Amino acid sequence: AEVIGTTRFEAKKKSGGFIMLAGMMTMAVGRGASLIQQPFSYGRPIDGALFPAGTPKLGLGLAALGRPGYINLGRGEDLGEDRDVDSMKARCFKVLDAAHAGGVRYFDCARGYGLSEDFLAAWLAERQIQPDDVIVGTKWGYTYTADWRVALNEGEGPQSHEVKDHSLNNLIGHAAESEARLGRFVRLHQIHSATLESGVLSDAMVIDRLVRLRTDRGWKLGLSLSGPGQADTLAKALDVGIFDSVQATYNPMEDSVGGLLERAHQEHGMEVIVKEAMANGRVLQCEPMVAAAKERGVGVDALAIAALRAQAKAKFDPMVLSGAVTAEQARGNLGALELEVSNSDAAALFDACRVKPNDYWAERAGLEWN
Repeated sequence: AEVIGTTRFEAKKKSGGFIMLAGMMTMAVGRGASLIQQPFSYGRPIDGALFPAGTPKLGLGLAALGRPGYINLGRGEDLGEDRDVDSMKARCFKVLDAAHAGGVRYFDCARGYGLSEDFLAAWLAERQIQPDDVIVGTKWGYTYTADWRVALNEGEGPQSHEVKDHSLNNLIGHAAESEARLGRFVRLHQIHSATLESGVLSDAMVIDRLVRLRTDRGWKLGLSLSGPGQADTLAKALDVGIFDSVQATYNPMEDSVGGLLERAHQEHGMEVIVKEAMANGRVLQCEPMVAAAKERGVGVDALAIAALRAQAKAKFDPMVLSGAVTAEQARGNLGALELEVSNSDAAALFDACRVKPNDYWAERAGLEWN
């Protein structure tokens, strides 16, 4: 087709459609002419640390901030009824402000988290924050499909909140969409909820494209895990051997992947990011955790995160994501960084709250969007 106009990642065809030129600059156009493409680089060293020394090991995840509905317990009380786009954007800004003021420098979003990338990009621009001042990770593989609804009506409107697709085409599309929103801020690009069943870690074309993204853009590569098969999926990822980080569910109720996380960090040099540290709010209902927090005179959330850090620091020193949806929650989570918990106390709290992995994930699957 004749290319009659170009942008950074798109070439507009005469027919009015678009073709994607992910990771390339178009250097020549014209009928009958070939497209001469040149890889570009942002200049950020690929072998640099994802989290430079001194980076506070508490980040902010935007899974619950970029869309009106999520599965966290108590969301109705936290958010109330004002969940239109502008209200959620303003709320997201307040939480981002509180987290950043408290020292948070890692922010985690995804194509599947509604408008999380858009909200984060707008906040970064409005606050005039520079790419080297923060670390941004995003994910590809899930598409948000709920049309800004919380409750889905059977037979009417969208039938799911998100759709999983780990195909090459979706990788190409999501990478371009993330870059269009976040540009040079993207430091980490992760497969969203990789599993053995999705086949993404056995797809040679996807793996090749991920490696090209690292080479062309300088992005670190990661994967997030979910479900009772987290450890098996991570073992496969270690065999693939291209990943710089892993994001996994690890908390006082479900720590079964801990051994593989330690191996990934100690033997393969991967950074570990912990998600769902509060188990979507269920850790806050663990009676021994609640009692221990009351005895110490601290928040249950701060104690849970501090115990997690104490339990894991020597093994894989994780970046723990806060899932706060209010500024108060963000500040409460940050209290964990100042709270000392002994290894023995942390182990006791984990022992008291732990449940069988299959039971944990079955209960999570039954949590309602609210």
